[in-house]
Amino acid sequence: MSKKKKAKNMAQISKGKVEEVVGKATNDDQLEAEGTVDQMAGHLKQAGENAKDVFKT
Repeated sequence: MSKKKKAKNMAQISKGKVEEVVGKATNDDQLEAEGTVDQMAGHLKQAGENAKDVFKT
């Protein structure tokens, strides 16, 4: 997996965590949900990259 893609995926996961925490703190359900979605998307992308690495060898 390229380091650039890994960093981008981790940034999306981190952004999602921040959004989720801020959403909980401000009682904003929509922001909290968006944070959860961002985290899931980042994890899915990361898993896809890991799968590609497995099949490259």
